[in-house]
Amino acid sequence: MQKAEISVTINKKISDIDPRIYGSFIEHLGRAVYEGIYQPGNPNSDGDGFRKDVIELVKKLNVPIIRYPGGNFVSGYNWEDGVGPKDKRPVKLDLAWFTTETNEVGMQEFQKWLDKVGSEMMMAVNLGTRGPDNARNLVEYANFPGGTYWSDLRISHGKKEPYGIKTWCLGNEMDGPWQMGAKTPEEYGRIAVEAAKLMKWTDPDIELVACGSSNSRMPTYGKWETTVLSHVYDYVDFISMHEYYGNQDNDTPTFLSETETMDKFIKAVVAFCDTVKAEKHSDKTINISFDEWNVWYHSNEHDAKLEKWGKAPHRLEDVYNFEDALLVGGLLITLLKHSDRVKMACLAQLVNVIAPIMTNDDKAWAQTIYYPYMHASNYGRGTALEAGVECGTYDSKKHKGVPYIDSVAVLSENGEDLTVFVLNKNLEEDITADLRIEGLNVKGTEHIVMAGFNLKAVNSAENPDAVKPTSGKLPDGAVLLPKASWNVLRYKVCK
Repeated sequence: MQKAEISVTINKKISDIDPRIYGSFIEHLGRAVYEGIYQPGNPNSDGDGFRKDVIELVKKLNVPIIRYPGGNFVSGYNWEDGVGPKDKRPVKLDLAWFTTETNEVGMQEFQKWLDKVGSEMMMAVNLGTRGPDNARNLVEYANFPGGTYWSDLRISHGKKEPYGIKTWCLGNEMDGPWQMGAKTPEEYGRIAVEAAKLMKWTDPDIELVACGSSNSRMPTYGKWETTVLSHVYDYVDFISMHEYYGNQDNDTPTFLSETETMDKFIKAVVAFCDTVKAEKHSDKTINISFDEWNVWYHSNEHDAKLEKWGKAPHRLEDVYNFEDALLVGGLLITLLKHSDRVKMACLAQLVNVIAPIMTNDDKAWAQTIYYPYMHASNYGRGTALEAGVECGTYDSKKHKGVPYIDSVAVLSENGEDLTVFVLNKNLEEDITADLRIEGLNVKGTEHIVMAGFNLKAVNSAENPDAVKPTSGKLPDGAVLLPKASWNVLRYKVCK
């Protein structure tokens, strides 16, 4: 059995954590909206057509913000199609995913659903086929009190009080050739800054997210960020990051080392932001919205066979296994380690589409990745503290010297609880970790652990609890971290 040391010191603060780091994403894609959150006539749905079983699972996740309506979808979306009387809404072709969009759900319905799950909206505007004028009209419709054309139109649709949407995305993945209205860095920078000006002139209190590279493998990565920020720096608050991870080669040690990939990606984008800051002699700091991240690779072969123009097809329905949950836990730890600059993040997506929650006509259930996300969201609020780790390492095909243990600590907002998240990537051996907590008098209360499962084990409608965490007493001092395990160590701070 290997040994390790994890030390948490109260004065080694990373940052206060913005709760929006635990955000998620719902796009008009596959069964995320239709048959996911919304299925009128289903026995599990409420009077508004929303799945009650899904609502309960989302509420347990305590998701603070949800990005909407896309994604690739937004680059061809006319927001006016999704407001007003449903019987007057047009049915249109969606060229992002080659499906038929009925527009039964739009901003009105989505806000009603957000109220039910206790979350807020991160709204994306179309800068693909549209531009600044439509973006500022949407802000006026959503946020202006009344007395103007667009705000009065909202009132006529039954919403007297403004939506008060605070966070807005200036398009989506505009560097991607798959995107409707894809642009060069200069083209996007120009349209984004003009949209940002008009949107903030309409509502000065909103926050804006500029599009970063679609992923770190894009040919313009780096140049995209610096060029775009040279245009929009004075108007935006965040730049986005997107990245998905997969185990196509069935190489679990390399797959679990993708935490290193995320870590390097974040550091690079922070450096790009700060380079522009220095060039502009600015006192303003641009932070990160990592508003698409997850494991995604299981469904690719199935999706390649889908026919065009279906309604809510079974698309991107990855069935997640135990090793996926381990990586998601490690990625959450990585985001928390960078919470000084990563202020928002969205696990993409939330229901049915590469999601922690799955549904069929009879029930909804939690996938394996649901649990580390739930633990982090509920226990990871407050102040992030460094967790110094001394442990063994291994070499993967992508990274050398990968630590077997990833860890970060969070002191709760009221200072009464300390949580230490720990991922053990060692697939062969348990590790005994000596926990040293300095500057706080604590008492161990609970050890939540996911361990002992086949790496390929999954949850299903037939067996929804095949992979789930267990809870036991947490000893003071040394803690046993089982091989291939996700661990949540809970302490009570003694006064």
